[in-house]
Amino acid sequence: MAITTEQIKEIREATGVGILDCRKALEQANGDFDKAVEYLREKGLAKAAKRADRDASEGVLELYSHGNGRVGVMVEINCETDFVARSEGFRKFAHELGLQIAAAAPRYIRPEEITEDVLETERNVAKARALEEGKPANVLDRIIEGRLEKFKDEVCLLRQAYIRDEQVTIQDLLNQQISAIGENIVIRRFVRWEVGERIS
Repeated sequence: MAITTEQIKEIREATGVGILDCRKALEQANGDFDKAVEYLREKGLAKAAKRADRDASEGVLELYSHGNGRVGVMVEINCETDFVARSEGFRKFAHELGLQIAAAAPRYIRPEEITEDVLETERNVAKARALEEGKPANVLDRIIEGRLEKFKDEVCLLRQAYIRDEQVTIQDLLNQQISAIGENIVIRRFVRWEVGERIS
């Protein structure tokens, strides 16, 4: 099956992957858009997974100030070598993460960090809301789980939609960086401050 430049362009816009990789994915998927995207995702994840067990003890602390000093972010991103830590691409990625944290205000890096207490509170809120909306009892559990997943998408940095491209999550962006740089990259920790917020 002949792959058109229009198909390649569409996949490229959706994934941010290079032209040759897009063509290969479309060929593998016989021109099927969804299968091609899935193929690229698996390929990126496979590359990232191979590097995940490698030690990442170099890196940078990115300091980001937003809105004339109204919001401040400090994020630590680690990689394997000092050479990569000093590279322009890695520093740009660190800056983008600082911008993301300032704009989207995540509370956690990954879902595993959310305590059971917080999840239980969210479950109760979701249940109360569903009951208030008059949802049938037989679909209550699915609605609660769906809202819990949406909550995780909002509060976990890696699951958030990238503010510059809503089709890409921060996890996707991280995987792209790992594939491009060829080293394990770890978002270690972050703090976000906003003028006037309550300190708990």
